Formats: sequence, structure tokens, C-alpha cells
Amino acid sequence: LELVEMEVRELLSSYDFPGDDTPIITGSAKLALEGDTSEIGGPSIDRLMEALDSYIPEPERAIDGAFLMPIEDVFSISGRGTVVTGRVERGIVKVGEEVAIVG
Repeated sequence: LELVEMEVRELLSSYDFPGDDTPIITGSAKLALEGDTSEIGGPSIDRLMEALDSYIPEPERAIDGAFLMPIEDVFSISGRGTVVTGRVERGIVKVGEEVAIVG
């Protein structure tokens, strides 16, 4: 595992990522799902979540402006009607709130 970690760090560094400072967590999601409590089971998932929480900054959300969600795709689902998908760029919307589709 140490050799693999060294190779991964070298690869990250070759693409201008901070290979030496990037946390690498070893573990098995399969073992964790099976309830294994060894070092590579459940505890490794906890370490992964802690690393993600501390290493990846929380993005700033623009919630002050009007709700804006560019539509990426449209589906017709029987029994539900037309469903649109997209990523919210700003604002907030609540369940049951009416929205206007413009465009």
C-alpha cells in the first residue's frame, strides 16, 4: 500500500496538484457496509468523511438573489408529468412554492 500511495502522490504532483499535502485514506467500503469494525472497515469511512470535511472548503451559496436554475434536461414521466432538472445558481425555493419558467 505504501508503494501505491507514493505513486498516487507522484501522479498528483505531476499534474500540479499538492500531492504531498493531499490526504490519502485507505479502506474498504465493502467491509464497512458489511459491518466490519477493523481499521480498513467502518473507521476508514469515518476518516474519509473527516478528511473531506477538513480538506474541501464549503462553497459559498448566493441565496440573496432571485431563484435561478438553468434547465439542463426535461423528462416526461407517466403519472408525474414533465420534470426538469438543473443546478441552482442562486436563491432558494421551498417545497410547494410556485416557480415561473422563463425562456
